[in-house]
Amino acid sequence: MKKALLAGLMLLAMAGSAAAQTRENDKRNNTKKENTMKTIHLTKADFLKKVADYETNPQEWKYLGDKPALIDFYATWCGPCKALAPVLEELAAEYGDQIYIYKVDTGEEQELAAVFGIRSIPSLLFIPREGKPQMAVGAMPKAALKEHIDRILLGK
Repeated sequence: MKKALLAGLMLLAMAGSAAAQTRENDKRNNTKKENTMKTIHLTKADFLKKVADYETNPQEWKYLGDKPALIDFYATWCGPCKALAPVLEELAAEYGDQIYIYKVDTGEEQELAAVFGIRSIPSLLFIPREGKPQMAVGAMPKAALKEHIDRILLGK
């Protein structure tokens, strides 16, 4: 009986050791890069440098970014905005370095909200590399956001 128990314990120890070794090898050999992209908070100064300098060029839209962007105009007290926030974080991670996802707090950046005529939040501004930006009002489900990103921003 003792021999059977001892043999069983040895088998368990060997199995645990093999599993640990497999996990360690998987970690070492894993070349898949984890995407850590997140949404980016924009102030007016950031907006003028990264998106469009509407003070210098008030009559003409000229996007300054190097890849398409989505801007979420939100407020901290807004329920639908709070519901949309984690979806935008997921999309930032999923799309990685293909697009920027910016956030503008309309309470802190009232001038930006006024410049874009934000009257309802959340409001989403889709900015392709070429062409005119497009505004969408209200929270959208993730699937609809992906559809807009793919069509408007990535031209898919």
